[in-house]
Amino acid sequence: MRRIVILGSTGSIGEQALDVVRRNPSRFQVVGLVAGSQADRVRAQAEEFNVEHTGLGADEAVQLIREVPADVVLNGITGSVGLGPTVAALEAGRTLALANKESLIVGGDLVTGLAAPGQIVPVDSEHSAIAQALRSGSEHEVRRLVLTASGGPFRGRSRESLRGVTPAEALNHPTWNMGRVVTTNSATLVNKGLEVIEAHLLFGVSYGDIEVVVHPQSVVHSMVEFIDGSTIAQASPPDMRLPIALGLTWPGRLANVGAPIDWTRATSWDFEPLDAEAFPAVDLAKEVGRARRSYPAVYNAANEEAVDAFHDGRIGFLDIVDTVRDVLEAHEAPAQLTLDALPEIERWARERAQIVISARAGRR
Repeated sequence: MRRIVILGSTGSIGEQALDVVRRNPSRFQVVGLVAGSQADRVRAQAEEFNVEHTGLGADEAVQLIREVPADVVLNGITGSVGLGPTVAALEAGRTLALANKESLIVGGDLVTGLAAPGQIVPVDSEHSAIAQALRSGSEHEVRRLVLTASGGPFRGRSRESLRGVTPAEALNHPTWNMGRVVTTNSATLVNKGLEVIEAHLLFGVSYGDIEVVVHPQSVVHSMVEFIDGSTIAQASPPDMRLPIALGLTWPGRLANVGAPIDWTRATSWDFEPLDAEAFPAVDLAKEVGRARRSYPAVYNAANEEAVDAFHDGRIGFLDIVDTVRDVLEAHEAPAQLTLDALPEIERWARERAQIVISARAGRR
């Protein structure tokens, strides 16, 4: 039986993780629950799963991780606030089932340097798919990674046609039910840009060998191409409980986590090239990833501010990625990055983003 701590327990990842536990009571014991808010919901979860240790906020998450014996920490927090709990889990020697991509992107090599081999298990469906496909060959046999993207609600739209889209339209994702920030990031493809950086950090593949392809059905979650020309794809109906369960049991699998593909029904899967002109966030992320140091942290922080401004009606949809680019161009990264320096860098990025946002709002 694995003892698990769930961070972000009231969010989409957390609730689905608890559903996996609910269906497999002999395999897991929940020993800790932490959420950003919704204290009443956390208490109800704790009562159902007989959990003694609970908390609210990232600081209490760090304290709980350090004090409560556990085998696996599932970090399902949204945003860079998840960095502290990620570091705490790695330092405590826990297996880190990572759904909080921002903490890896912000911390970069500083985070991966804390991890023992196999200590970080990806929970994003794309990176879980890659981790599964990589078991088909050795490291030196990998030619490239292919991340699939649903394309979000604006797939096929030109850049000009996106100028007037509304927050409600941006939140109308065709496949996944996610929070406001993640869903908006999927619409801009910033989320895919973050996943490209995450893939590089997790698997050590160069940015030139990481591709993004649009796959609107969201059944093929990502692929690995090998040097002999073979491509191994991981496919399953879109259900986050599968990568969550793998994160909790890796390298083993649980039975009957989700429904398999129904091969008795005729179906077709489409794959399309990414329109980099309409959705420049992926190419920008590759530039940021190659620059390393604090640039990924600035990319992420500026984007979070821009997303909020878009939903507040202060800037337009296209202004989100343009704001991120403007902040990056103004950033001067330190020669050596430390974990202690990251909060100040993020604070600068957010303040700079607000200056850019105000200027753009004034021109609307």
